[in-house]
Formats: sequence, structure tokens, C-alpha cells
Amino acid sequence: MAFSTLRIIGFIIGIFLITLAVSMAFPMLTLLAFDRTDDLTEFLWSSLITFIAGLALVIRGRPQHMHLRPRDMYLLTTASWVVVCGFAALPMVLIAHISYTDAVFETMSGITTTGSTIFVGLDSMSPGILIWRSMLHWLGGIGFIGMAVAILPLLRVGGMRLFQTESSDWGEKVMPRSHMAAKYILLVYLALTLLGFLAFWAAGMTPFEAINHSMASISTGGFSTSDSSLANWQQPAVHWVAVLFMILGGLPFTLYVASLRGHRRALLRDHQVRGFLGFLLLTWLVFGTWLWANSEHAWLDAFRIVAVNVTSVVTTTGFALGDYTTWGSFAVLLFFYLTFIGGCSGSTSGGLKIFRFQVAFVLLKANLQQLVHPRAVIKQQYNNHNLDEDIVRSLITFSFFFTITIGVIALGLTLVGLDWVTALTGAATAVCNVGPGLGPTIGPAGNFATLPDAAKWLLTIGMLLGRLEILTVLVLFTRAFWKH
Repeated sequence: MAFSTLRIIGFIIGIFLITLAVSMAFPMLTLLAFDRTDDLTEFLWSSLITFIAGLALVIRGRPQHMHLRPRDMYLLTTASWVVVCGFAALPMVLIAHISYTDAVFETMSGITTTGSTIFVGLDSMSPGILIWRSMLHWLGGIGFIGMAVAILPLLRVGGMRLFQTESSDWGEKVMPRSHMAAKYILLVYLALTLLGFLAFWAAGMTPFEAINHSMASISTGGFSTSDSSLANWQQPAVHWVAVLFMILGGLPFTLYVASLRGHRRALLRDHQVRGFLGFLLLTWLVFGTWLWANSEHAWLDAFRIVAVNVTSVVTTTGFALGDYTTWGSFAVLLFFYLTFIGGCSGSTSGGLKIFRFQVAFVLLKANLQQLVHPRAVIKQQYNNHNLDEDIVRSLITFSFFFTITIGVIALGLTLVGLDWVTALTGAATAVCNVGPGLGPTIGPAGNFATLPDAAKWLLTIGMLLGRLEILTVLVLFTRAFWKH
């Protein structure tokens, strides 16, 4: 790889680090507002170190030819996530006095919007750290949306090419006008965050709790300001606000923009959105009725509890309303299955994404028809797009390596001493960017603090692989990538 390319990548990462350093001003202002100046020095040092590192990368000036090939985007994407995570962990090391391993795990969980945590005592934790965790969610969420819209389609990873709106020139010109896409998407993201803050505040949270949970909801991250997560608030309005904004975070942001640009039915016409909302509603009804029949909850309460927990897992947010692992084997296994679903392509959520299941169903239906009518020409379409060989190959390749990655990480976790339930669900929740796993250790009532360091590093790698759609990272380990 040419030195000029590495210089461009370094310049861009430097800008990211300077942005990260400036972002640390918000936790500092929060500390001043709460009169917690004892933690202010640590944030100042973290910001200064990060700023100097970023400045060192950009000090030589912008390269004259800022041209990156699609293959260079693989390295930029992976390197930026890793480097930003490494520096964003500094405040946690200096203030919370945790090991760098724990800090990187917590930071990677935040910036990949996973929501797994090693912290206990959140209710009395420094407000600076709490707001910083939520900001990592927020920054990681908008960063992934930008990557999903502007970079992953170039790399033929993701699925955004299937969701270009036929009635709007927006979808066809997202790539050439990626700077316009970024501007409009950021405005939508900011607006939804503000609406979430106002809604949580009106529902009964304090302003500080509201802004934290708004950022965590719209980014489908899941960090809370309480060890009990959403169970700390008994008001049903809080729970329904969380459900609403988790869903909004799980929808394609390009379709929000298309709706604002005059195509008001863009969201409703999208096959993925309809499938996602339909799946959620059906699961709420069936599972909620099951919980009502097998517990002492009234039906409306059972429906609400299920809606929160199911939406949280399907959108890979990670909030919890009670410990659903105590509901019985059926519920535990169902939540494990839901871990893999994910939200929509072009959203902040992780997982396999709804569209891959829908495309797989279209392919299955076509193959069954082909068995009955061997000589027929079966038309395979999804969202008004033909499913060509390139799309099918991408779907199969990603799904295969997605499964293999979970299996390999789970096997590695058993080697470092974890039981098979913790290992398997921990690997799945990391790669799917969900948050809590299953079992007494990492379930919704536990956390990841007691895991050995080796397990935390394996899960950190899993979170990065899952957030970057796996293939974006794996290609860096091929000999062909490093050849000119």
C-alpha cells in the first residue's frame, strides 16, 4: 500500500481524533453543572492527549490528492474505529480507575452501540462518565449510519443498494452526493435525539437521565444511568417512549430523508420497514399473550414488558425491563433467537438485519418453485430490485462468516474458562451488538465485569467485527489486499 494512501488515512483519522477531543467538552460542562470538579482534570488530560495525537496526524496539512480507492476504505473504516476507541477509553481509565482492558471493552461496547458493560454502581457514578458513555453510543451510531450509506455499498457489504427509492433521485444519487446525505442524516439524527430527550423528560425522567437515554435509544446502544436499566423507572410512559425511539433508531435513515424531501410514503412503501414493524407487532402480541397466560401480570402490563424487551433485543439496543431469563426455557430460547434478527439496513442497529431474512425467503420460495417447474424462469425480486448473482453471493458470504465468527469466538471463550451458555450467548451478543447475553453472569441482571481479560478482548474483537459487517475487517488479513 502506497505511503500517500496511508498519509490520507492518517489525516482523516487525525480529524476524527480532534473531533473526539472537542467532544470531551460536553462531559466537562456536565461535571461543572453537577459541581463535580474533582473529575474535571482527568477529562482535560484525556482531551489534551487526544487532541495532540490528532494534531500530529493532520499537522502536515491536507494531501493534495484526497483520493481513496474502495479497497482503501476497508483500512480507513477499521483503523478509525480502533484508534478512536483506544483514545476514547482514556477518561474511564483516569476517572473510574479501571484497567485499560476494561476501559477498551466499555468503550468499544459504547462506540459500536452494543451496550455490554463492566460497570456496577451506575446510579451513583460520575455524571461525566455517564454522559461520556452515552455520547460514545451517539457518535458511534451516526458514524455507522454514515458508513452504511457512503462506504459499505462501495465495498459491496451491507445492503443499501436494495433500498434505493425508485420514486426519488435521492436513492440513485446517494453515492455521488454522500456529503449531502451526511448533512441531511445528521440533521435527522439530531432532531430525533432532541425529540427523544423531550419525550423521556415529559414521561418522568430528569433532564440528565432523559438526554442519556435519548442518545442510547436513537443509537440503539443501551447504556443506562441505572444498574436496573429501564426497570428503575416504573412509569409505563418511560417504557413506551423507549420502545418508540428504539424503533426509530432501527429504521433506515435515508428513508427519513426521502420522506422529508417530499416522498412521504417512502417509509411505508419499503418492504424492509414493513417487515420489521410487522415482525415486532406479531412478536409482541404472541409473546405478550404467552407471558400473560404464564404469569401474574395483567395483559397490558405483560404486553408492555414484552414490547420493551423484545424491541430492545431485536433492534440490538440492550435495555432491559426486568430479568427475562427467569421466565422459563421458552422465553430464554426465544430471546436467544431474537438476538440475531437486527433492525433495518441503514439504521443504527446491528444483527443480521431484517432484509437478509426477507431476501433468503424470496430465494427459498423461488427454489421451491423451480423444483416444481424445472423449466420455468422464476423472477426473483425484492423491494422492486432484481436479486442478481452479486447480491445473492454477498448475502451467502456474509451470513456464513457471521455464523462462523460467532462460533469461533464462542469456542475461544470456553478455552479461557467460560461455561458454554455464557460463551455462546456472549459471542452472539457481541457480534450482533445486542448487549446482554443469557445466564446468571452476563444476562440482563448481570454484567461482564467478572469475565477474565482474555474473554473481554475476544468480545471486544467480536463487537468490532459485528459493527463493521465482518467482511470489512477480514479482508485486511488477505495477501491480495496488501499487494499494489
